[in-house]
This record gives sequence, C-alpha cells and structure tokens, in this order.
Amino acid sequence: MEFKTARPENPVMPPSKTQSPPSPTLRNQAWLAVGVLWFVALLNYLDRMMITTLRDPIKQSIPMTDAQFGLLTAVFLWIYGAVSPLGGFLADRFSRRWVILWSLGVWSFITWLTSRVQTFEELLATRAVMGISEACYIPAALALISDYHRGPTRSLATGLHMSGIYTGAALGGVGGFMADLYGWRFGFAIFGAVGIGYAIVVSFLLRDAPPQRLEHSALHPSPPFRLASMLQALFRVPGFWLLMAVNVLFGMANWTLNAWLPTYLREHFHLSLGAAGMSATAYIQVASFLGVLAGGAWADRWSQTRPHARSLVPALGFCIAGPFLYLSAVTDLLPAALLGLCVYGLSRGAFDANHMPVLRQLIDGRYSATGYGILNFASCSAGGVMIYLGGLLKDANVDLANVFQIAAAALLAVGLLLRLSLSSRAQNS
Repeated sequence: MEFKTARPENPVMPPSKTQSPPSPTLRNQAWLAVGVLWFVALLNYLDRMMITTLRDPIKQSIPMTDAQFGLLTAVFLWIYGAVSPLGGFLADRFSRRWVILWSLGVWSFITWLTSRVQTFEELLATRAVMGISEACYIPAALALISDYHRGPTRSLATGLHMSGIYTGAALGGVGGFMADLYGWRFGFAIFGAVGIGYAIVVSFLLRDAPPQRLEHSALHPSPPFRLASMLQALFRVPGFWLLMAVNVLFGMANWTLNAWLPTYLREHFHLSLGAAGMSATAYIQVASFLGVLAGGAWADRWSQTRPHARSLVPALGFCIAGPFLYLSAVTDLLPAALLGLCVYGLSRGAFDANHMPVLRQLIDGRYSATGYGILNFASCSAGGVMIYLGGLLKDANVDLANVFQIAAAALLAVGLLLRLSLSSRAQNS
C-alpha cells in the first residue's frame, strides 16, 4: 500500500525553497498557540482520566458492577469517537479557536457537575456529555497547531502539545490521593472550576492561524464546506484507510491500558489505591512525555532527508513496545512490569507526535480536523469495545492480564503494519 498525498508537501526540500520563512511575530504566535493549548490538553486528559483511578471510592458511594464501571469509560469513548468527526468538521468549517473554547468550557462545567451526581445514571449522563464536548477539542487543536507550524517544526510542535495530554493523564492519579484525604468528589469540583477559569484566559490569547500559514491559501482561497466533499476527498486516499486500521489497533491497546491498568496493578501487585493510580499513570506518561519530544524532534530532523520518517519513527517504536507490553502482562515482578509500561509510553509518544503530521502529508490540509476526527472515531470505538470487554471478563473472574496480552499483540500489529506499508511504498517508488 502506498501513501498518496492530496497536495504533497515535499519533506525533502528545505522549507526555505517552498515557502518564505515566518516573521518573528508570526513565529511567536505559533509557539504561543502551542503553549496556551498545552494547559488545555492537560485539563482535557486529567478530567477524563481521573475517574479510572477512583474505582473503589466511586463504587462504594454509587453501587455498580465492574461491567457498569467499565461502561462509564466505554460510553464516553463511544460518544467521544462518534462526535469527533463532527467536531473536526466544525473546526474545518468555522473556526478552530471557537470550537476549542466551546469544548473547554463545556467539559469543565461537566467535570464540576460530576462532583454533584448521586446515582449511576447521573454519572453515566455526565460521562456521555463530557464525551460530546471533549470530542471537539483534539481535532481542532492539532489542526490549528499544524496550520501554524509547517516543515521542520511540525512534529515537535505537535509533540509539545501532546506532552500536555500526558501530563494531565499522569496527574489523573492525583485523584486517588485527593480521594484518600477529601473524598472522590473533591478533585472533580476543583479541576472543573479551574477549567472554567482558564477558558476565559484562552479567549484572550488564542487566535486562528493567519491565511499566509495555510497551505491551501494560495491555490484555494475559499475552502469548500460541504461535508460530502470532505469525506470523498479523504476516503479516496489509500493511506487514509491504512491510518484507520492503525488507529483501530492502537485504540484497542491504549484505551484498555487507560481504563484497567490501575485496577490490574492494585490487584496483581497488592498496591494501595493511590500507589496503583500513580503507577498506572505516572510511569507511562513520563515515558510518553520523553517519547513525544524525542520522537517529534527526531522525525522533524530525519524527514529532511527521508520523506517517510514521520511514519517510520512510530513503526519502529511499536515493533519494540509490543513485546515489552506483553512482559508487563505476564511478569510477577513489579519493576519488570513498569519497564514494559515505560517502553510502551516511549513508543506511544513517538506515534502521537507524528500522527497529525503524517495525516497532513496524506490529505488536503483544509480537511485535517475532519480527518483526524474520523481517525479518533475508529480508535475510540475499538477502545470502548475493549474496555467493556475487560469489565465483562473481570466479572467472569478472568485475569486482566489476558486482556493486556491482547493489547500487546495489537501494538505489535500496528508496528508491523506501518513497517510493511513503508516497504510497499519503497517498492512502488
């Protein structure tokens, strides 16, 4: 299978030969956008992941089965995935900035509202609405960053933004410690209020990229807004189908770990609630933080001489991470399990830094938010199925280690799929 671009961006040719360098003011605006969105990304994942570390106190307060607890995250993911293409379309059709502001304000209010729920049905409803609001953020934010950053800074800028996501996911473990001191509702109330306040700050600092930073501006000053035209343009690119398959397999592994790893570590290695929550988040997220920066910088540099470097970097990472994640699922030694999780984190970071840049190499940049939303749908739908399956298997007294072994196989398949596609492209070139 060969990746084909709708409007090629020649990654081998130095940027100075294809475009004039941005002015200092525009360059500052580009990095300011990354900095402002970094904290939004932190809140995005902190708010959504905090619930996974609070299983025991939530179940004590609101009776539910493990399958129902798994359903809380599964429903969030299914709705999040289903709405992501629409959120991306709105960002492409209207304003990336306004979509980001709306998303941040609504999910922050819902986070605060979660601290007030009393029944399982109310908690499920808040997760569903949070899925709708958060679905609009990532496609719009990554598309905005890619609008600002072209050529040799795109993967690094994307990686810096994604490091905010890892920081937020790591801080999700703080919810366990807050629950020990103040109850599980406290963290939702605090971080919801912080998000509402920060939305006001973002409204003053964040702007859409000026027309001169849009790759299509010279040839297409007025982008088409019909959803049917966007979908036709996306799905006629063979490489987009490959990215969908990659996202399905990656979603199976990634979301299974996000939802069930704290429970697995607590039960398998007899850790406390706080220690299990921090171990499940901190090690992976710190490694992902390093991986997203290193993977982004490496891909940007390597892409100057190797056109497909942004695909090759995550391909190599996942081929290594699959066996190491399997080690985490079968070992009885906590240090060995944590080592496997760290290797997985490094490879996930390299993938996240290059995901949108690879997509922008394949498709028309006008449709990048919509395209990313569709990929998000594929990933989250598969992840939601795996999360709910994990809850069903746990209710049936099946060890979660078996679920993580499936996740490890999915990661290895992602690496091999990306690597085989590169070999096919080399033969066809």
